[in-house]
Amino acid sequence: MNDRVTLEQRRQENCPTPIRRLGINPNLWYAIARSSEIGSRPVGRELWHQPIVLFRARDGRLGALEDRCAHRFVRLSHGRLIDGAEESLECAYHGWRFDTSGRCVYIPHLAEKPVLPDCAVRAFPVLEKYGFVWIYPGEPSRAQEVAPTAMTEWDDPNEIHSVARLSCRAHFSYLIENLMDMYHGKLHAEHQVWTANELTKVEQSDRQVSATYNATTFYRVTSLSSILQLILPALRKPHAAPLTVTYDYPNWRSALGEDFKIYCLITPVHERLTEAYLIHYTSLSKFGALTGAPMAVRLKVKSLLDNCAKRLLDNLVREDVVMIEEEQAAFDNQPERQPFEVNRTLLRVQELIRRQETAAQPDGQDGP
Repeated sequence: MNDRVTLEQRRQENCPTPIRRLGINPNLWYAIARSSEIGSRPVGRELWHQPIVLFRARDGRLGALEDRCAHRFVRLSHGRLIDGAEESLECAYHGWRFDTSGRCVYIPHLAEKPVLPDCAVRAFPVLEKYGFVWIYPGEPSRAQEVAPTAMTEWDDPNEIHSVARLSCRAHFSYLIENLMDMYHGKLHAEHQVWTANELTKVEQSDRQVSATYNATTFYRVTSLSSILQLILPALRKPHAAPLTVTYDYPNWRSALGEDFKIYCLITPVHERLTEAYLIHYTSLSKFGALTGAPMAVRLKVKSLLDNCAKRLLDNLVREDVVMIEEEQAAFDNQPERQPFEVNRTLLRVQELIRRQETAAQPDGQDGP
C-alpha cells in the first residue's frame, strides 16, 4: 500500500500541471472594466482570485485597491466615496477610509487621535485607455515595462465599434482555444458569419500565436448601406477572404478580410470563471465622401452606428459559451481524458499559456 502511494505521489510530482488548472502571468495589463462603468460608486471586480475595487475621484482619477478593508477584511466595494480635503473610499462596516494609494486616512472612533495605525490595503497600478480600465496585478515596479494591448481603432473616427460582455464558467484556456480554432464556424451557421476552409499558416513567439485560415465570409463593405449586413442576414453573400486570429497574450484579436476586426479583452477570474469584452470594428475608411467630411459629421455618424453589431456578437457569444462550459464540465468529470485534437494551433496556444504561467513563477517552476 505504501509503495502504491509513493508511486502515485511521484507520478503527480513529475507530471506538469494540467492546462486547465494553470494560472496567469500577472506582469501584464488586464482590461477589467469599461471606463463608462466606473462612476460615483465603487465597483467590485476580480482578477485571478484577487478581489479589486475600482472608484473614481471627483477630479476623474481612478483608484484600484484590494477589495478588502484592512480592518475586518470585508469588501470595500460595499462602501461609498467620501468628498473632502482628501477624497477617500469609506468602508461600509466601521467607516474606515482609504485614499487612492491604499493608505488609511480616517477612523471614526480615532478621529481625535493625532496618529492613525500604520495600516493600508494594496493599491494596483491602473490606467484608462481605449475606453477600458486596465489593471496591472503583478510587481508594481515592472508596470512601465509593458503596455496594454494596442487597440487604436477605438478612437479612430473611421471605425465604428460594438461591444459585447462575455462570461463563461470555465478556465480561460477554453475561451482562447475557441477563439483560435476557426473550424467551428458551423456552430454559428444560423447567423451566416464565416466558414474556415483551411489552416494555411501558424506562427509563434514568446508571447504570441497567430493562425491564418482561408475562409468564406458573408460580409463585404462596399457602401455605407452595406453596414446593414451586420443586422440583416438576408443581405449577406459569401466570398473568399483570409481570416487571421492572434493570441497576443493575454488577449486576442482577429481580422476578417479588409473590413472587419474583432478584439477579445480577457479577464481570468479563477479556474472556473472567465469574463471578457468582445469588441467588433467596422471600417468606414473606404467611403471618401465620409472621410473627407468635417470631423463633427464623422463623429456623429460614428456615434449613430456604434453597437450596430452588438446583437450579432451577443448571439455568437451565447452559442460559444454553451460549448465552452460543456468542455469544462467534461474535464471536471474526467480530467484524465484527453481530447483528440487535430488543429495544431491549439497545441501552440497551450504551450504559450504554460510558458507565460511558468515565467511568472519566482523560481521558474511549473504552476500549482
